[in-house]
Amino acid sequence: MSKSKKARITLVGAGPGDPDLITMKGVKALRQADVVLYDALVNEEILEEAPAEALRIFVGKRAGKHSHKQAEINLLLVQYAYNYGHVVRLKGGDPFVFGRGHEELTYANSFDIPVTVVPGISSCIALPELQGVPPTRRGMNESFWVLTGTTRHGSLSEDVAVAAKSSATAIILMGMRKISQIMTLFAEAGKAETPVMVIQNGSLPNEKCIIGTVSTIADLVKEAKLSSPGIIVVGEVVHLHPSLAVAALLPEEQHRSLRKSA
Repeated sequence: MSKSKKARITLVGAGPGDPDLITMKGVKALRQADVVLYDALVNEEILEEAPAEALRIFVGKRAGKHSHKQAEINLLLVQYAYNYGHVVRLKGGDPFVFGRGHEELTYANSFDIPVTVVPGISSCIALPELQGVPPTRRGMNESFWVLTGTTRHGSLSEDVAVAAKSSATAIILMGMRKISQIMTLFAEAGKAETPVMVIQNGSLPNEKCIIGTVSTIADLVKEAKLSSPGIIVVGEVVHLHPSLAVAALLPEEQHRSLRKSA
């Protein structure tokens, strides 16, 4: 490594998939990268922002298919920083929302390597919004919960059962493989008819979105052959999707105005 270059790491959130949804600060970090370590959920078009001479190292993980264990990625970050200078760790969504970014930050800090965090647009918020569904809506819910469907040990998160008993919108990541189990918990909580939306490849040209209810969504997902990765949105706000009867939610005076202008 050149003496003029110092070891440093930038954790960058790449956003939900669409390359235009990375932040300007993330792009600026990439343009100053000597090495980029990127995940499976990162749109490779974003890598074009890095200098042509920068190393590009794939360290992605998919459900059941891990090219590198987390401990190996931690070590690679440190080694590349020492040997090349500025390492950009490019992670899908936001690096701290089920992205293990803080584990990487802590490991790098143990070697006294400075780490900068560049937040990213998380899929848990962006993908419902891109479908016209707000995570919160006045009069419909008072909060939204973001949960992982699968724990580090591969089991269903116990938090899902707790969320099912709440009036909050539940946004579940990493839950596609367990969608039947998840919906069973919501049904047992008396929410069999609550609307559900499932989004695969959100914000990308091949995006798929399926809408159903707690009692029907698992079968609909199977019929549509949707798979991981995807997000599951459970809650009354799904009624606001443009394909459903949104007009019924408008105040009566707006209805009258619309009828007069029709």
